Amino acid sequence: MVFKFQKPSKTRVYNWYVSLVAACAMVLYGYDASVFNAVQGSTNWNNYYGNPNSSVIGSVTTAYTVGGIVSGFFFSAPISDYFGRRMSIAVGAVIVIASTFVQAFSPSGSIGGFIAGRFFVGVGQGIALPAGPVYIGEMAPADIRGMIMSFWQLFYSVGSFIAFWINYSCTKRVASLGNWDWRMVVIFQILVPLMICAAIPFCPETPRWYVQKGRYEDARRSLRRVRETEEEVDNEMAEITMAIEYEHEALRGSYWPLWKDRSLRKRLLLAFVINCGQQMTGQGSLNNYSTIIYKKVFTDNSTIQLINALNGTFGILFTLNATWTVDRFGRKPVLFVGAIGMAISMIIVATVETQTPDLPGDTKSQPVGIATVFLLFLFTLFYKPSWGAVTWIWTSEVFSMNVRAQAVGMASQMQNVANAILQQIFPLILEKIKFYTFYMFAGINIILAVFVYFWLPETRGVRLEEMDTLFGGESHAQRGADLILREKGDLAEQIEHAPDGDRELTAEEQLAAEKIAMQVVLESRRAKEGDSV
Repeated sequence: MVFKFQKPSKTRVYNWYVSLVAACAMVLYGYDASVFNAVQGSTNWNNYYGNPNSSVIGSVTTAYTVGGIVSGFFFSAPISDYFGRRMSIAVGAVIVIASTFVQAFSPSGSIGGFIAGRFFVGVGQGIALPAGPVYIGEMAPADIRGMIMSFWQLFYSVGSFIAFWINYSCTKRVASLGNWDWRMVVIFQILVPLMICAAIPFCPETPRWYVQKGRYEDARRSLRRVRETEEEVDNEMAEITMAIEYEHEALRGSYWPLWKDRSLRKRLLLAFVINCGQQMTGQGSLNNYSTIIYKKVFTDNSTIQLINALNGTFGILFTLNATWTVDRFGRKPVLFVGAIGMAISMIIVATVETQTPDLPGDTKSQPVGIATVFLLFLFTLFYKPSWGAVTWIWTSEVFSMNVRAQAVGMASQMQNVANAILQQIFPLILEKIKFYTFYMFAGINIILAVFVYFWLPETRGVRLEEMDTLFGGESHAQRGADLILREKGDLAEQIEHAPDGDRELTAEEQLAAEKIAMQVVLESRRAKEGDSV
């Protein structure tokens, strides 16, 4: 059998392009989240800010996460819903650019300025990040949505990769760079947001956002750019229109439906758990404090930063596993296997480090150091394609249109809530009990595996408008069609008194009814717009 490469269509290539532009928000996040970890090893940075203690170090990390929590909960969704998903990503990128200079040029000896810069970087991230997966989820077709969203986490690793390799290069030229050995790493934060601002104008707004605003022709034009056939456009327009019509009629409000509707409430709570769990796995601590962790094993900062850079490199390769596992095996099995693998890795690394003798200088022998690095890389191998990638995929696809921006914003910021608590205390715990801390993470991962196995529904291959039914709620598309049919009694009567009218409609007949109902809605909207003019 001869394998023949099938060239992707222009539409499919463009779909990937717009999705990856949105995913660049995660490159931004990966870089920003790794910057402080990288500069902690700089003697110049420590001297510049008066050698801050463990509590102050924790505050720098916490400031970043608090900024993300504030903007993610209160600003991201209103901007995304009112101005569009693209604008939310762009606004976040601009804030990060401005905040980068606050970090890089805060006065000597005043770490408060650096903390303020970290806070506003978090604000920018909190605005941009929730809009990214929403944009991708609303633009990507169901059959490749998981694969495209896997690049969301992959791009986080790309951001870490860039940050750590830039930092490693600077550690090799400390004498000539001086304070620029850490300042250079910070300033490079502007690279990705500048790319986002340049590329985002060439991406269409999502059709679901256009329909929500009553801009049906714009929605159809947007769909034509990312769908292969006119039939796909018609079918998706029908489903989107009916779902949003029902949400406008029966589920008014931005945040209230999340608590009023039992199905949405269930989804939100599940999303809270897995987003908190993502950071509680131990990855958040490793990403923010790997420099401090490796200092317990190695003495040379250049060696530590090389390990960080290699971890960023392998993180990209490890995340690529999500592109073929998440749609082949499903979200649930990948999360379960990832949690078990991370638990085993944490148990072994804690045992190796705590049960081997210390050398002078409170470090370990070279074999123990190599084993520790290998085991932490093994942890990353399990984390990246599972809790790293799938958490974002699952969160971005389970909510209905009327609350998607709000729910994804709130759920994703639970990562920062968990981070703010854990990262403030982690340096202190590590200082007190050292690598015994990793037994705690092993226990958390086992609990997460049990949670996934018993309580998390599978969402592989489910279209966005069908998620409500999956979680025990009503189909918004179906209810939207019913509402319009009831309003248009003649149409409802026509269907009801058709031959064999007492039987259930077939899938084809239901789709036809939804299309008819959608046309009624469109004509009604146009008539109202004409009257208003």
